[in-house]
Amino acid sequence: MLEVKDLVVTYGAVVAVHGLSLTVKAGQSIALLGANGAGKTSSVEAIAGLIRTRSGRVSIDGRDVTGHPASTVVRRGLALVPQWRELFRNFSVEETLIAARTGAAGRGALPLEQIYALFPVLAERRRQIAGSLSGGEQQMLAIGRALVTNPRVILLDEPSAGLAVGVVRSLVGIVRTIRDSGVGVLLVEQNLEIAQAVAEDCIVLSTGREVWRGPMREAMALDAIRDAYFA
Repeated sequence: MLEVKDLVVTYGAVVAVHGLSLTVKAGQSIALLGANGAGKTSSVEAIAGLIRTRSGRVSIDGRDVTGHPASTVVRRGLALVPQWRELFRNFSVEETLIAARTGAAGRGALPLEQIYALFPVLAERRRQIAGSLSGGEQQMLAIGRALVTNPRVILLDEPSAGLAVGVVRSLVGIVRTIRDSGVGVLLVEQNLEIAQAVAEDCIVLSTGREVWRGPMREAMALDAIRDAYFA
């Protein structure tokens, strides 16, 4: 379980995230919503240990990981899929997955065949260089890289960004499968329809502040939320 309490993230004098709190349990999916600049990416990067927090607490299964480096956070069971994937372009698919196994130190990595079963196209391209894959295939590889670490919680930062509609539909199904396997999912999205297809509940941010939280079905019914943050 991931617990975040009163998270504050700053860049110099600018406060990017104002006191965010959330909990993601096993098999639960929560969407973090908002327009560009709302503080969504800053939130998940701080949770994952990629950027420093000014204050607040992040814990995984009750173990405090606040201020710990990203490598430690991964080993505690939290994996981030960054918005633009950030793959090593000269690594093959299989080399990428093998390298990621170090993130499961002390917990046991998932077998590569389990990743290939979820993403058959990656099995077909296991010798192919990551930089030569299509955008959708690269996103699958980025998710597979996170999953091979056997995470308790996975953070997905706008997985639909830059992808065709058909590819996004396929990824939605995969994320549901991950969630239904018992992995907690924190999804960052700007697209309400995609968030609704994956998440049960959501938190809406605006300029780093929480402005609404509740069930996704209620968010979808509120024109004020759509007009203010997703128009």
